Amino acid sequence: MSERNAWIVSRRPSRNVVDPSRPYLYFVEDEYSSNGEVVPIATVFLTNRECPWRCVMCDLWKNTLTESVGLGAIPAQIQNALEHLSPARQIKLYNSGSFFDTGAIPPEDYGAIAQRVTSFERVIVECHPSLVGTRCLQFRDELSGRLEVAMGLETVHPEVLQKLNKRMTVDDFASAAHFLREHSIDLRVFILVKPPFMEESEAIDWAKRSLDFAFDCGATAATLIPTRAGNGSMEVLTALGAFSAPRFETVEAAAEYGLSLNRGRVFVDLWELSAVKNCPDCLQERLVRLRRMNMEQKMVAPVACANCETGL
Repeated sequence: MSERNAWIVSRRPSRNVVDPSRPYLYFVEDEYSSNGEVVPIATVFLTNRECPWRCVMCDLWKNTLTESVGLGAIPAQIQNALEHLSPARQIKLYNSGSFFDTGAIPPEDYGAIAQRVTSFERVIVECHPSLVGTRCLQFRDELSGRLEVAMGLETVHPEVLQKLNKRMTVDDFASAAHFLREHSIDLRVFILVKPPFMEESEAIDWAKRSLDFAFDCGATAATLIPTRAGNGSMEVLTALGAFSAPRFETVEAAAEYGLSLNRGRVFVDLWELSAVKNCPDCLQERLVRLRRMNMEQKMVAPVACANCETGL
């Protein structure tokens, strides 16, 4: 495992320069909520140490520090963001890693963090399944709003999941999801559309299986992330023929299937989605379509394009 970690790290470009006293990004955007209304959500990307896992596809480390921030730094970052953000009803606290990693978010800061988010009806954090446990309950009990934990399932393809260096199995994920469900903590799941080591011809099938599994685990929301390059190791895998970006219609098909299940909310991560294989003549219309599907949680008629070989 250490050799695989070293291989991944050695292919990286330089980190971005970030300030440990400030979150590196924050904004408010609308999202379709679990109660069927569109609500404003504040998203705060906290500046913190790098995640201890070294997933082959991850690029979140680009905005991280090489050391942990000190006690009180995270509450101060949240306060800094809230002073600049417009009002919102829910908040996402994402730290490019696991919120319940004690090397990233000191449990001693849970109370101070909770005090700064008392106005939010829901607090969403991210975590690796192996760190889901009693610290979730400790933080949940500090909050005035409801806690939601987002976990990266990535894929239920067992061989591909192992190659991603995620260091978990689908059984590990299911156990963590069960713990959250048993303690009234909501679950959001991240799923990769066409991760590395997967052919385009099988990507839709495995995205569908992953969605099924996520909702079987009790997820209230699933976010489909079209896998992208840009972190160094993915460029190497591209050169070796082990990765290529998904086709736009693959992403669309996964989203359509997820919505057809009617088992929970399904979102497509539109960040850098224009980098996937697409038809330039209809790209903007298809992006608008996916935005509508994200916001309305219902099917929208496919885009007709005379120059697109798929006709979607």
